[in-house]
Amino acid sequence: MQQIATIGGGCFWCLEAIYQEVIGVSSVVSGYSGGTVESPTDKRVYEGDTGHAEVVQITFDKDVITYKEILEIFFTLHDPTTLNRQGNDVGDEYRSVIFYHDETQKRIAEEMTRIFATQLWDDPVVTQIEALEKFWPAPDHHQNFYRDNQQVGYCQIIINPKLQKFREKFKAKLRQA
Repeated sequence: MQQIATIGGGCFWCLEAIYQEVIGVSSVVSGYSGGTVESPTDKRVYEGDTGHAEVVQITFDKDVITYKEILEIFFTLHDPTTLNRQGNDVGDEYRSVIFYHDETQKRIAEEMTRIFATQLWDDPVVTQIEALEKFWPAPDHHQNFYRDNQQVGYCQIIINPKLQKFREKFKAKLRQA
């Protein structure tokens, strides 16, 4: 049975590259959620006045991978303790956030934030948990960014180490090539 998760952990290119390698995931779309502007352009989001976060919307088969397992990967592969920042990316568009789709996802997100994430990280976890109101897909040049641009410096320096960490820590969740 297909479900959808919407999460933001800084750069959506990183999360997209990771979740595209997860068993049971049928699609990953980069986009924006949590803001106040209808149909935000990427230019407008990065001006910093829309309130949107970079997110990925993940469609997955809950009989293969659970929502809880999606969040285990999420909390392990980004720093949920830095407010509005991931590495050199600074601004509320890079915040750590989980947009839940129903009350079950809300309960799981709260539990994973309160228990699992705090066991992984020494500093306080600042991940926001909000109801999903609207998801806006990012323009095409943001989709499949890592797959299409592996030679780019950002992919080599930022995304490759996260993918390596995923592949080492979550071997059982890795899609077979």
